[in-house]
Amino acid sequence: MPASIILSNLSLSTPDGRPLFSDVDLTFADERTGLVGRNGVGKTTLLASISGEHLPQSGRVLVNGSIGLLRQDVQWPASATVADLFGVRPALELQRRAERGEASADDIAAIDWTLDTRLEAALARLGFASSPDTELSSLSGGQITRVRLAALVFAEPDFLLLDEPTNNLDRDGRKAVIDLLAAWRGGAIVVSHD
Repeated sequence: MPASIILSNLSLSTPDGRPLFSDVDLTFADERTGLVGRNGVGKTTLLASISGEHLPQSGRVLVNGSIGLLRQDVQWPASATVADLFGVRPALELQRRAERGEASADDIAAIDWTLDTRLEAALARLGFASSPDTELSSLSGGQITRVRLAALVFAEPDFLLLDEPTNNLDRDGRKAVIDLLAAWRGGAIVVSHD
């Protein structure tokens, strides 16, 4: 079955009960869709409902495929690294132990020796070069956004849900997002004020 997101009779409200919209029927396929609107109209809440983080007041959300979600603001621990954003820190540590001769035969058999190359390629796709050990606290807001987008690309979801992906980005960063979306072969829903 092809990847899709189906909203059926969906009604959403804010956490304090203010209605945002009701009885929405939409289908998203392998295409790029932009949702543009003022603050407070429900764009972010809609993405949260699609990702399963916000329950609708009524109706259904059916997701066929995997989702990668870029939230507007995410706080990371001070010691978090690029590898943490990608979710690969344990795998990289295992690889380094093996390179030092400190891993068992079973550990070595489980190592993904392409990991470094794939990380580098995902970062380069967003116009960013960084070591997996780089602490996020040393990066600007725009650099963190690029790394977060690269982590989504690395995960290869069927759908990208991007909430204000150009926030904190300079011209080159915005161009990297545009280029990513132009080349993306899965579905993408982009929420923006722009």
